[in-house]
Amino acid sequence: MVLSLLDWSIIVGFLLVSLIIGIRFKGKAEGGLTNFFLGGRNLPWYIAGISMVATTFAADTPLAVSELVASGGVSKNWLWWSFLAGGMLTTFFFSRYWRRANIVTELELIDIRYSGKEAKVLRGFKSVYLGIFLNSMVIAWVNLALNTLLVTFFDIPATEVYLYTFLAMAIAVTYASMSGLLGVAITDTVQFFIAMAGTIILAYLVLDAPEVGGMETITARLPQHYFDFFPSLDAGAASNFHVFSVSMGAFLSFVAVQWWASWYPGAEPGGGGYIAQRMMSVKTEKDALKATLFFQVAHYVLRPWPWIIVALAAITLYAPEYAIQDSAISDLIYSMKDQGKSMEEVMLAIPNSADGIIHKSIEYAYNQRLGYVYAMQDFLPNGLKGLLLVAFLAAYLSTISTQLNMGASFIVNDLYVPYLTQNKKTANPKKLIQVSRVATVVLMMVGLIVTTQIKSISGVWEFIMEAGAGLGAVLILRWYWWRINAWSEIVGMVAPFLAYGFGHLVLDPMFGEAFVTNKGTFYFTVLFTTGSWILVTKLTAPVENQKLKSFVELIQPDGWWGPVYLANGMEKPKSNMKLLFALWISALVMTYSLLFAMGKLIFGELQEALIWGTIGFIGMIVLSQLLKRMKW
Repeated sequence: MVLSLLDWSIIVGFLLVSLIIGIRFKGKAEGGLTNFFLGGRNLPWYIAGISMVATTFAADTPLAVSELVASGGVSKNWLWWSFLAGGMLTTFFFSRYWRRANIVTELELIDIRYSGKEAKVLRGFKSVYLGIFLNSMVIAWVNLALNTLLVTFFDIPATEVYLYTFLAMAIAVTYASMSGLLGVAITDTVQFFIAMAGTIILAYLVLDAPEVGGMETITARLPQHYFDFFPSLDAGAASNFHVFSVSMGAFLSFVAVQWWASWYPGAEPGGGGYIAQRMMSVKTEKDALKATLFFQVAHYVLRPWPWIIVALAAITLYAPEYAIQDSAISDLIYSMKDQGKSMEEVMLAIPNSADGIIHKSIEYAYNQRLGYVYAMQDFLPNGLKGLLLVAFLAAYLSTISTQLNMGASFIVNDLYVPYLTQNKKTANPKKLIQVSRVATVVLMMVGLIVTTQIKSISGVWEFIMEAGAGLGAVLILRWYWWRINAWSEIVGMVAPFLAYGFGHLVLDPMFGEAFVTNKGTFYFTVLFTTGSWILVTKLTAPVENQKLKSFVELIQPDGWWGPVYLANGMEKPKSNMKLLFALWISALVMTYSLLFAMGKLIFGELQEALIWGTIGFIGMIVLSQLLKRMKW
């Protein structure tokens, strides 16, 4: 792909702006760890909220959505739409607690919530586990998506692509290490608007192209099930490019269980990671709620539709059964793919496979993510190619810079300061900032090394999701039940790995296809983990009373804390649980309804759009009235 001078000017200009922002806010990051990792707890709520959205908008996200839609229609997005329930739970039940805790990282919560040597071990272990191990895996899958874009769009040889990835990461490291979270968040905001503008422009140009003919033509060409918002529960109905069909067990696993049971970056039950970091970086508890609520609505209602539009158009443009006029050739492509033939073998067997559309169709049949990249190649004029590449680069940098900053915060605040400094109370702030910058660079190098070993993004997703199944309940209840201790969380982290291995090695072969189809190992992991940490909680001693007392005085938590209030002669505050649940339900109704209303409007189904929009508006009114009853 040859870019014009205008394209390169846009790309270089964007990179310079990112670096200038880093230099501009360098001085504000020098005051200590709170300044470097939390922006001095002074971020406006809308900057924090936009930063959350920008961080979840990685280079892989539009490509991943394109693959979901191509393989299962719009409804397959429920694989991530289901996390809204957990996100709204964080918004109303936990955002104010995270800000009230007045800590630098989520792992510091361990120090104010638990007691004993086990708490120290837990904090140190999680600083390495989250800060290095899982953080490097997230960085690796984001890098892998960037590599796919670079190889496909620029025809860069796979052997050279890691050099370009290194250069992109170096830019992120430069401004993230200079300016800390404040510079990262400001850059995120700029990058978010660029990324959204680029994807919206691409969606418009693709729809307007004569080869596509608008959304009305797309809806006429594709079967109706591509546009359904809910999956079929007939697991045997799916074929090459058909409706997302799952078993009832599988559907319930991610709609009713996964969102609260599984730990997943950006969707941690009870909040965590960069979501918690942003909630702790704003001025007040109310700002923490507003930032998180904005994030949930923007993340689910606004962002996905430009990607979905391009994904649907890509099916009509590149899927063999639509793009290739000869049905015999398209049937042969799918037949050979089903037989396990490689893409190279299919290329050799198909006449004229070097021709543009046939070549792209064969590649698309094997990798539906490429549909988005092909649309960029085929429909963007000079200048706009540079703009959309900047959009992808912006999405990439916002995610990488956040992961590096957050990972460094775990290493420095939760490992270096508590365990490796001689006197943690008098640690030199300037030295800590230097250590933080070194940690950021080290994490970049580790992420690059892991990138070279990762071959499948979906494989990383599945591993992280199942290896954390059952831990979510502990992360939620540690705020609401006094009896949770450090051993509960330790067992909640270890047990999923044991259950995951046993399930896939023993249970899957033992019970067969029905067990696998209904996500049997996932349910087993959740039950085994939950039972294990509850048993260990009952068998081990409670957290020391003085620690529980100080936690209650600081957080004033709702829920099952009666024994602590009673033991210390304290009056328990009036419960807000009913109000919080009402807020949660109304926010879910509002957001899902607006999501569906937006889709129906795009698809030209005006009557259904009006119905969903009305429900969403009612949910918004109810939510706003309930929020007035919140006490801060």
